[in-house]
Amino acid sequence: MKQFWTYLKTKDFRFHILGAIGTVVAVVFIAYLSLGFYTRHGEGIPVPQLKGLTVDRATQLLEEQGFEYKIDSVYVQDQPPGTIIEQDPDAGTKVKENRTIYLTMVTTQAPPVNLPDLEQSTYREAVAILSNNGLKIGDTTYRSDIARDRILEVRFGGQVIKTGQKLPKGSIVDLVLGDGAGANEVDIPDLVNQDLDAARFAIRGAGLSIGNITYEGTITDSTNLIVVSQFPAKTDSTSKTSIGTRVNLTVTQGKSTNEPEPQQQQQEP
Repeated sequence: MKQFWTYLKTKDFRFHILGAIGTVVAVVFIAYLSLGFYTRHGEGIPVPQLKGLTVDRATQLLEEQGFEYKIDSVYVQDQPPGTIIEQDPDAGTKVKENRTIYLTMVTTQAPPVNLPDLEQSTYREAVAILSNNGLKIGDTTYRSDIARDRILEVRFGGQVIKTGQKLPKGSIVDLVLGDGAGANEVDIPDLVNQDLDAARFAIRGAGLSIGNITYEGTITDSTNLIVVSQFPAKTDSTSKTSIGTRVNLTVTQGKSTNEPEPQQQQQEP
């Protein structure tokens, strides 16, 4: 053991140690230089700026500079079809010749989307729902309805469309909304040949009011009256009137249920 420690203090040992360290450093340095030369470190062809170009122009540039390329497509609203919107690697990156450049272009045809269910939705809700489904809102018109800004109809190209109908993504749809004022006009009920109590009930139920009541002929039983005419009356040309309109009635005595049917007189032979 004493001889071993004595050897560690000799010049031969120090010479061998320094030689081994120098050999390792030389090997690492040579390997580093060789790797850099093999990979042509710091050398390459800069990738051209392709974003914003048409796909034809972009591929032409890549072919001229010796690059390979692959193209993917995506639909983007408000972007011209056939335009490059993404590239990998980025412009200016130095790469080897024959490197594959990945491009993303705007597709020339919008994918179809389903019209979402807007029934009972408000205008504000419809804006968010349509936007999330890739659709836009065009004109808005109002129609009589008890609910303000409720979606009553969705139109595309002037035609009413239903939930689930397919439209090109990015399409503009028109909305028909409720005005919150309720119906301005109501149907005129047909009251002729109804008894007066039933006519009154029908008038109120239609949102109209009872006007003047004119009695025709002799009235013996005020609880048994029949409507013989009305104004306004329902006709082929007039079927609606403004809500709250007064309806005037003309009534006459109804037949008694106990009144015997008149008998025909027999003629003498």
